[in-house]
Amino acid sequence: MTSVAGPEEDGDRRNVSDVVGVLVLGACATWSLITAAAHDGRPEGVLLALLAVAAGYAAGRISGALLPVAAPCAAALTGLGLAVGLPRLSSGPEIVAPLGHAGATAALLTLATGAVCCAAWATGSPAFRIVLRLTAVGITVTAAVLGSLSGLVTCAVVVLCSLAAGRMPHRGPGIAGLAAAATAVTGLTWAVAGNAVPDGLAESLRGQLTPHRIDLWHDALRLAREDTALGVGPGRFGELSSTATRTLVSDGKPHSAPLQLAAEQGLVGVVLLAAGFCWLLYALWRSPRPTPLVLTAGATLTALAAIAAVGNALSFTTVSVGAGLLAGLATAHPLTEERAPG
Repeated sequence: MTSVAGPEEDGDRRNVSDVVGVLVLGACATWSLITAAAHDGRPEGVLLALLAVAAGYAAGRISGALLPVAAPCAAALTGLGLAVGLPRLSSGPEIVAPLGHAGATAALLTLATGAVCCAAWATGSPAFRIVLRLTAVGITVTAAVLGSLSGLVTCAVVVLCSLAAGRMPHRGPGIAGLAAAATAVTGLTWAVAGNAVPDGLAESLRGQLTPHRIDLWHDALRLAREDTALGVGPGRFGELSSTATRTLVSDGKPHSAPLQLAAEQGLVGVVLLAAGFCWLLYALWRSPRPTPLVLTAGATLTALAAIAAVGNALSFTTVSVGAGLLAGLATAHPLTEERAPG
């Protein structure tokens, strides 16, 4: 299940995905500066996140070409260490309640699981592949030990999707399914924020997501409606949200990436966020790596998108770097020829 394209065609399609990525990231940076200038916002956080993704992606492409198995293993070990070290490794105030660093912990554990599963598909040794898959299960158990319920669920989903990817001869339907899953989670988040879900489901979700988080979502949607075109400006949600200002120690985030972009950068910001995710899936679709590895990386990034839709994961630079790194590893062109996984 390796790429059957010739070297010239392979290079052309990678160039296309790279150009698309540069255009999308450039548009995101430019729009954040425009909205910041319009409302005296602070675009530094957005620009840092974009730089982190780009740097991680470049590092992944290079390390994935040189060390297709060792690089994702090293990335997984680093991600696991960072997850265990949170919040001590985080900059800024230590936010414990009511939402804390749960989103970042779940995201790092999910990325670590995905990296190990990608390494398992990259190795040619069946015995080492089993060891790596057991390691992925171990990271999933670690999520339970750390008390990260969302991390436990997403890590388990990544492991199962990775196993299922080995039975998929074509990546197109899998990539389409991942895009649909991300859209469904984002749509549900938006529906909860707009009180557009049935009462029974709303109460159940309110208990799982906490009333504080949903109140933040309500504020974000309200701010988005006040200025649909430009939003209130990057970095200004914390000072304009009544829920955030009432919180003793607040990170100033609505704990939902799509809603934060809608509130701070308007509808165009949301479209650009979606374009960024679609670019990652497109790059994976055009990747020369084996289909099981590509779909495993896609499932991991989709799980990360779900975490970011209901949490503050993308507010942490380590998570942004990790996402770019995994995408780079899964789209790299190893210097040694890869065989189809057995």
